[in-house]
Amino acid sequence: MERGTFSKYSWTDFVFSVIGVCTFLADWGSDVWVATEFYCRGDFFWFGVLVGLMVLSSVVVQMFSWFWFKYDRELPGFSAQTGAKSVLFGDRVKLSCLLHVLQLGFLFRHISAIRQGFRVWWRKEEGSEYVVYLIHDLSMLRLIETFCESAPQLTLMIYVILRTNKARTVQFVSIAASATSIAWMVVDYHRCLRAFLVDKAKQGWGSSLIYFLWNLLLIAPRVAALALFSSVLPGFIAAHFLMLWFVFLLWAWQQRTNFMDSVGGEWLYRSTVGLIWYFSWFNVAEGRTRGRSLIYHSFMTIDGAILLVTWWCYRDLVQTDVYVLPLLISLPLTYLLGLLFKTLYYCCFHPKLWRPLGREPGLPSDLPDAEVSFRDFSIQDSTPSSTLVNKRMACHANNFYTDQRVLRNPHGTNGTEPPHL
Repeated sequence: MERGTFSKYSWTDFVFSVIGVCTFLADWGSDVWVATEFYCRGDFFWFGVLVGLMVLSSVVVQMFSWFWFKYDRELPGFSAQTGAKSVLFGDRVKLSCLLHVLQLGFLFRHISAIRQGFRVWWRKEEGSEYVVYLIHDLSMLRLIETFCESAPQLTLMIYVILRTNKARTVQFVSIAASATSIAWMVVDYHRCLRAFLVDKAKQGWGSSLIYFLWNLLLIAPRVAALALFSSVLPGFIAAHFLMLWFVFLLWAWQQRTNFMDSVGGEWLYRSTVGLIWYFSWFNVAEGRTRGRSLIYHSFMTIDGAILLVTWWCYRDLVQTDVYVLPLLISLPLTYLLGLLFKTLYYCCFHPKLWRPLGREPGLPSDLPDAEVSFRDFSIQDSTPSSTLVNKRMACHANNFYTDQRVLRNPHGTNGTEPPHL
């Protein structure tokens, strides 16, 4: 990646990092509060489910963090460019392993990003590229944490309200915290992906708002439909999830994802993608995504309709009489509105290159002008580079923003395949 491709670390990046930590701690604190409430009231089943979601999410996130820590240590020139003292956990592998076992690796990544970011922004020290590298990893980890915990927890909270037909303050707080976590994740993740565009339209407030809305309007009715189905057939929601998750896992495998550096890590990634797809669309492979997105949303629309019809057939006629009609009307319309906002975003607000990219010697002259090229990923190849590039996020940006790709190595040659991670 040519120097100057990425924006330097700024005070806004520092603020985003601090808010990310605050959001993480607030979400974690609300989880503990809700779990304590369940336990004190004797709702041990819901207490166990909530704690199980918290543990599962934490373990998955720590596993990704540990895999990436090991991968980065093996990159030629990584320690030299970042500095031994500024690299996450330094060279103390045993300490890093212990922190991840204690489920503290993700938190210390946040602390490391804030600490290094303060040095770069306030003290004007070197290391801007490494801070951006950390931020990109944290964005992906927050995405994983959100769909492993926040989205299922939001479903659980709505389910509890429907089953008991009453709501406590702590439940509303938990729902608000989970919704905030999901909303912040989608904006932050999108913001990080855009850093890998060589030439890009600036991220305006209008574009951010539309992107936020179409994600929220698609995820919210999905979560509500799952909660409604669970409220009438609680014993079948696990079977529903496992069936769809297995289908999504096979679909991710069929798309030949290549995100991690090891076989075990790649299957962990595919399994996590299957979980994310249970709630929301997430592109994981190169090539044209319109067909895959159409298949996904068609499948989810049919599945959502089945969930709503099942709830309507098995619902309690007395307790649900007040809100049955509004839900049956609003949820499908909300999902449809989300699809319309998504179409609007890709038609009018999706990043487009404003001018043709300069041609490099040896490249074909018929490359589309609207392509996004990603240059010099050599920090993670065999040749050290002067610029530190987070190849994991660059790979996702490559999948997200382009239909046809041109990846260029530092020697000026070109290829059509994404770099191996």
